[in-house]
Amino acid sequence: MKRGKYKASTKPQKGAAKNEYLPRAVEITKIRDLSSDVKHYTLKFKDGKPFEYKPGQFVQVSIFGVGEAPISITSTHERGDDLEIAIRRVGSLTNAIHTLKEGDELFIRGPYGNSFPWEAGKGKDILFIAGGIGLLPLRSVMNAVFHHRKDYGKIWILYGAKSPQECVYADELARWGKLDNVEVLQTVDSPTAEWKGGVGVVTTLFEKIEFDPEKTISYLCGPPIMIKFTNITLEEKKMQPDNIITTMEMHMKCGIGKCGHCLVGHKYCCTDGPVFTFAELKALGAEE
Repeated sequence: MKRGKYKASTKPQKGAAKNEYLPRAVEITKIRDLSSDVKHYTLKFKDGKPFEYKPGQFVQVSIFGVGEAPISITSTHERGDDLEIAIRRVGSLTNAIHTLKEGDELFIRGPYGNSFPWEAGKGKDILFIAGGIGLLPLRSVMNAVFHHRKDYGKIWILYGAKSPQECVYADELARWGKLDNVEVLQTVDSPTAEWKGGVGVVTTLFEKIEFDPEKTISYLCGPPIMIKFTNITLEEKKMQPDNIITTMEMHMKCGIGKCGHCLVGHKYCCTDGPVFTFAELKALGAEE
């Protein structure tokens, strides 16, 4: 299979536990609410050893006696040594995590997966497209790009959510929108009387921007139906499939290619992904 131009490395990262099943204890040093059911956690490893990772990778988060789940990393090394994750309350484990306080303990193993090839896009314009909590994994690559702002051209951020109350990282979106040559556009399905942004699905925001498909790299994450129609729209606008990069992090299970639940075509999302180009997804028959 021909790989996409921007396929990232899947080599193990320094700092990962030698025993792939062995988690490391972390202390929760800060918690902030992103929405009514999403919390952002800043973590510090108790053993003091480094934890190196790349934008787009994920970790397995656990509470002993409760369970374990794959969670995307939302931080980037360029912005500090702390590990940051954001968790939506959807089940027994995430409900338990949401009851924890600053100073409490979690367990982390990883990092796993490949990464967003953000350095390969230097010199290009960047188009970030996120739906709902799809902004969580994208935040890692967004902060990496912003930290090296001079290496990139125009940046657009298109973000859609169900309602204004469900928009995550609203403060950061506002701050990014004030940066030079950065345009942030937002839309919701169900607006409030105070809402000033767009109304409708995230692809409606394409009507408000103009970009050169020959010099633009796109990163996107969101619900499967959003990814499907965003890919179609980008292709209609003549963007090459190799330059459309997404993460299939919603397929993650064990993280190490043992359980087989994240199989897409003949690839395991947790070891061959979760980051793929649209060209790769087409070759795998997973573009739908």
